[in-house]
Amino acid sequence: MREIDNKTAFSQWLDTAKQKTVPVAFQCLDLKEFESDMKEISFNSCLFLSCTMSLEMSGYIVASGGWVIPNSDKMLFPTHKAHLYSPEEIFAGFEKNNKKAYHYTYDYQIYKQYKKQGKETARSIYTTLLRRLHDHSITDALMESIDKRKVVAIMGGHSMERSDIFYTKVALMARTLSLKDYLMVSGGGPGAMEATHLGAYFASYSEQDLLDAIELLKPRPAGAIAGKEYLDWDWLHRAMDVRSKYPLTVDMLNTSQSIGIPTWLYGHEPPAAFATQIAKYFSNAIREDGLVSIAKHGIVFAPGSAGTTQEIFQDACQNHYAPYNQDPSLKRVVSPMIMMGKKHWQEKRPVWNLLKTVADGHPYGKLLYLCDDQKEIITILEQYDPQLHAYPRET
Repeated sequence: MREIDNKTAFSQWLDTAKQKTVPVAFQCLDLKEFESDMKEISFNSCLFLSCTMSLEMSGYIVASGGWVIPNSDKMLFPTHKAHLYSPEEIFAGFEKNNKKAYHYTYDYQIYKQYKKQGKETARSIYTTLLRRLHDHSITDALMESIDKRKVVAIMGGHSMERSDIFYTKVALMARTLSLKDYLMVSGGGPGAMEATHLGAYFASYSEQDLLDAIELLKPRPAGAIAGKEYLDWDWLHRAMDVRSKYPLTVDMLNTSQSIGIPTWLYGHEPPAAFATQIAKYFSNAIREDGLVSIAKHGIVFAPGSAGTTQEIFQDACQNHYAPYNQDPSLKRVVSPMIMMGKKHWQEKRPVWNLLKTVADGHPYGKLLYLCDDQKEIITILEQYDPQLHAYPRET
């Protein structure tokens, strides 16, 4: 089904629809100025998602066989998003002179409503349905954003501090991969996830600028809790200061593009401010599975804890059964799994040996790597060719 999310395309469609109507999904449009012309058309099987129109027009569309799903005045979030969130949308309301500035952002206000209505245990079918519709639109917009891109994900712990050597390694690696035309994605939160987007953001600046920015991000307030830097009152303030010092122009956006994929389930953590697009979900289950699924060109697992361990075996499961198509000509493709941090994954969180055992005898067993050096990881990802790593077609 064709999707239309701008008035120019809608106007052009309207001219041809008077002769023949083909089902179309219209997204987030203010259609009031077109209503007189719309009354000459039948909208059988057309979808109107989060569009603005009169009640009379809504009734006409439904009577002619169309579907109208508007935004709800009871919810802070839209029923449907035509595009992913921008940082400016998510952090609207942020005031740098306020110590609790994040709590006044659009993002946090949605989180407050989410908690009040019940997180994943909300009892109202109205609430749960609207959340699912929202999340469906995020997936649709995400698929459009990654189309024809070489997607690499970096997973890692939210507790990784900005002063951690692995934070710098992840940022440097993400910057280089962005310059090599990979699209960087992460879980969109603090720690290693933030480092991923910081590195991609600075693809439009020099490596020294990136290192200088990390120095600006490092200082923590007195009494800060080790391993919980994201709880510092100025965690987001420092990130916003760096964004202000190193702004992205329109011409820089393509080079510095990255997508953060966070969830309101962990809404007490601010999203990564350096992502240029934010695919935020209510459902963590949909978010986690989707994040692992789209990283067709490999996943790097930086040091992390339970969440990262979950993602490792989620990716292993997908590679083990390889149910996701990379290319129509290849039925079942597997992709690299790179464990970054030998000591961490062999001693602190000893999952490496188990992973090797699970993968033994399967094609993805040849795509498991354990290393510390970000340059080695970049080489592994560059050498990966999906067409050389596919299961045989099923007969």
